[in-house]
Amino acid sequence: MDATQTTADPAAARRPADPLAAYRAADFPWYGLDEGWTGRRWLGQVGTGQNPRATPSDIPDYGTLGHGDEPARGPEPRDTRRFATVVTVARREVRRSADNTGTLEATSASSAAWLAGAGLLAVTWPGTLDRTLRQQWLDQQSALAWDLADDLDGPAWSSLTLPVNGLPQPFRYRESEYGWVLAGEAPGVLIGAYGRSVSAYGIGFTTVADLEAYNGR
Repeated sequence: MDATQTTADPAAARRPADPLAAYRAADFPWYGLDEGWTGRRWLGQVGTGQNPRATPSDIPDYGTLGHGDEPARGPEPRDTRRFATVVTVARREVRRSADNTGTLEATSASSAAWLAGAGLLAVTWPGTLDRTLRQQWLDQQSALAWDLADDLDGPAWSSLTLPVNGLPQPFRYRESEYGWVLAGEAPGVLIGAYGRSVSAYGIGFTTVADLEAYNGR
């Protein structure tokens, strides 16, 4: 064999990892906004509820796909970003935790609502707060978001019907000074979404046939 064939390609070693690898590892379909959205699309984050130290090769439990302006890298005194982020959550039954010391609850629409609410808080925190106050604010608002997600039939939520793959589907919806959050079900998954300066009443969801449409960075 030619020695050149056994030498590692240094250029290949410098290439970034495939940003779609974690998405492609999913055992559930991804959802994004349908063709009614003509703006920019971008990849968000993929996570697992089973193992906080999971690697990109592990099967994810949820992930996000973004539409519009990406999250700011730092605080902005006047946030003018316009965006909508879709959270896809796998349907999971009650299962053992990664360390086998307990169980993880089955996912539900509340799971999607919590992830969407936490996602909104993470990208819209007030820019006037310093680091210490920001953490206090985030802890307080996250606890509130958790309580709200656990009570989707409560007065804080209203009903909203939106198309999913062209068919009407009921969602639970709420607004705050930071933006809006919604949660519901779709074929094979649970859907959450959050946004700002994009009307939730005018969006629709669809199965993502080609993730490359979000890989434009």
